[in-house]
Amino acid sequence: MENKSPVRPLGQSDLMLTPIGLGCWQFSKQNNLAGKFWPTLDDELIGKVVSLSLEGGVNWFDTAEVYGNGASEEALSRALQTLGKQPGEVIIASKWWPLFRFASNIPKTIDKRIQALAPYPIDLYQVHQPYGFSSEKSEVTAMASLLKEKQIRQIGVSNFSATRMQSAWDTLQKQGISLVSNQMPYSLLNRKIESNGVMDLTKKLGISIIAYSPLAQGILTGKFHDKPELIKKTGFRKSTSQFKSAGLKKSRPLIMSLKELALKYDVTAAQIALNWVINFHGDTVFAIPGATKEIHVRENTGALSFRLSDKDLKRLDEESVIYK
Repeated sequence: MENKSPVRPLGQSDLMLTPIGLGCWQFSKQNNLAGKFWPTLDDELIGKVVSLSLEGGVNWFDTAEVYGNGASEEALSRALQTLGKQPGEVIIASKWWPLFRFASNIPKTIDKRIQALAPYPIDLYQVHQPYGFSSEKSEVTAMASLLKEKQIRQIGVSNFSATRMQSAWDTLQKQGISLVSNQMPYSLLNRKIESNGVMDLTKKLGISIIAYSPLAQGILTGKFHDKPELIKKTGFRKSTSQFKSAGLKKSRPLIMSLKELALKYDVTAAQIALNWVINFHGDTVFAIPGATKEIHVRENTGALSFRLSDKDLKRLDEESVIYK
């Protein structure tokens, strides 16, 4: 039986999403370079991850064309069909990959995206990053054509600066369409969007933030502070600064605070960190943690079962301000 979690609107749209969705990059099946970042998950495990997410109250899933060149989209669709989910029962977000492409590629590839996710519609279609051969104006104009043809329901972007986000917003507004989301890295250990204008602009325009890496690639679980030897098994992550000795030392006081609050709320440090992300800015921020194991899913969905007090939200804000 599925739990019913509170939902909130994505931007100024009619899409009502749970504050936490499931990021599906890990369903890539190692099909391309992007897929190599994750071990291959078989369909049985993918089905279990999707099933437990739904049981835990999650009502939406975020995937992308570049995640295994469609493998993630196809695996998600198979899992939902196996579970007997009908179109419209869940919300699907996907993304178009701009690198080395022009905006004219958007309408040329949409049929493949629709086919990969069939029978489930694309509720949110996002420009995955700002580095293509065309301007953001051309890209969202192409997206607007898909929306008018009812091939997608809403338009979002990902990794867009405040300047590019404003440009995309202005372009769509001329056609009476709202940009509903900007997907960005955001966590207690990465708060740059609060100082570079992105967060301020989203609040001004009524755009939602979809936070990816909300657990800072696992650092905020505390497991790498408890057992540094686990870092050797993290692949590309071990080369990033937050996994180095200096980075772990810098974040240790915050991890200790997360553990202290975890005891207070009878949850885990990861759930405290996720709960902060989805609540500190009111209804502005959604989070899409991934999951490759059942325990990951339960941690993710468990963050929907409580709310940090205003005092504790403020405490973590103050203790992580160095990461803005």
